[in-house]
Amino acid sequence: MKTDIQKIGYFIKKLRERKGLTQGDFAKQLGTSQSAVARMEKGEQNFSTELLAKISKVLEHQIISINNSIDFQIVGGKKLHGTIATNFSKNGSVGLLCASLLNKGKTTLHGIARIEEVQRVIEILESIGVKITWISQNSLEIIPPKTLNLKNINIESAIRTRSIVMFMGPLIHLFKDFSLPHAQGCKLGKRTVSAHIYALEHLGVKIKTTNTSYEVSNTKLKPAELTMYEAGDTACENVLTASAKIEGTTIIKFASANYMVQEICFFLEKLGVEIDGIGTSTLTVHGVKEINKDIEYTNSEDPIESMMFISAAIATDSQITITRCPIDFLTLELYKLEKMGLKYKVLKKYLSYNDRTKLIDIEIFPSKLRAPMDKIHANPYPGINMDNLPFFVPICIKASGTTLIHDWVYENRAIYFTELNRLGASINLIDPHRVYVTGGTELHASQIVCPPALRPSMVILISMLGAQGTSILRNVYMINRGYEEIAERLNSIGADIKILK
Repeated sequence: MKTDIQKIGYFIKKLRERKGLTQGDFAKQLGTSQSAVARMEKGEQNFSTELLAKISKVLEHQIISINNSIDFQIVGGKKLHGTIATNFSKNGSVGLLCASLLNKGKTTLHGIARIEEVQRVIEILESIGVKITWISQNSLEIIPPKTLNLKNINIESAIRTRSIVMFMGPLIHLFKDFSLPHAQGCKLGKRTVSAHIYALEHLGVKIKTTNTSYEVSNTKLKPAELTMYEAGDTACENVLTASAKIEGTTIIKFASANYMVQEICFFLEKLGVEIDGIGTSTLTVHGVKEINKDIEYTNSEDPIESMMFISAAIATDSQITITRCPIDFLTLELYKLEKMGLKYKVLKKYLSYNDRTKLIDIEIFPSKLRAPMDKIHANPYPGINMDNLPFFVPICIKASGTTLIHDWVYENRAIYFTELNRLGASINLIDPHRVYVTGGTELHASQIVCPPALRPSMVILISMLGAQGTSILRNVYMINRGYEEIAERLNSIGADIKILK
């Protein structure tokens, strides 16, 4: 069995290799010898806190949490009960904040999630001169300056969120050339910006990526008919905000129709940009020369959070009601679960505050589930959402039989699912994309450090709710990136989660 030092060394080795560094390159950046690096990676050298901090900085990844860590203590095995409302969308919040840069007038946004990811974007906006004022718990006012100052951009905040890439679309209308820091965000494999680059090239934008930045330039912006390299959500949002202020007609084929993309379309329409084909894979944007108006817009609810609560109810054999669920982005998920044996009831249908997104209230009942006969995998909308797929893992732990879950998009996310084996799950990793989940195992308490990815971290929390005993989930920053006051909200429906600082 490996010692703790050997585990840390192995982890450092994997991070180094993922960044494409040789031992010699790594040693040079650390200011040490290659032989010292070799000893570290073999677990033959003790680590001081100073050394671990330096390694973390070079690898751009926190190796261990020494200070300022927030942990959760979860007493599992408790039934959930009552009613919980779905919060406003994380991805919608971030996209709307970035898109607000298109407007020279005052933008008032309601339904903005108070989460770490949103805070990072606000820090970036404020650093370049945008005035942002919270006027209530989930509402804020955005007033842009006459001229943005990109030289003052908050680099530390920028590299902590992949959302920085969505600044490209709006900023090309304000600068002929500019630089943005390279993003990090979740560690889910080789998530490139190729789709952004290829699409924006058609509009007259050139993007060069370096080890630390995106170098963006344009000489003459123009409308175009283009095909997306992949149906990526953020790439499609970037093309929408870019084409919104290019006069003429831009046609986007193989566009994402996901919820956050539709949110940006609804917002752009509020700004006076006409868009045809919303909710389909072909969008036609009728760009305008200028946008300068005072507007208010309300973000809609998060289908991924609705799915999280569904997963939590199943993991704990509970009966709960989940309100404000965006049904268009949960239909296939619910149908799959119905075929697995889930009992549920739709109580009410209505529209979100934007008068566009369809919502339902749904009651989940304790059910005996069975594994599906075929695999569970994600697809672009209207398939199972990429971010909903992980929530099937705790569900399949409760289902009799063995389920193949294929997470084909991300190289590393399926690996994180195996952390649930620490709780007594039976998850067999086939390759970096696929796992077999054998259901029916009883989960028990354990202590786990959150992996560097949002949904896998939340999946561990859900599984701990269903595990007998007291578990500790360490360093929950990743969860706080995407979920607002999640411990308090789960406690409101019967969970027992204590926040440890």
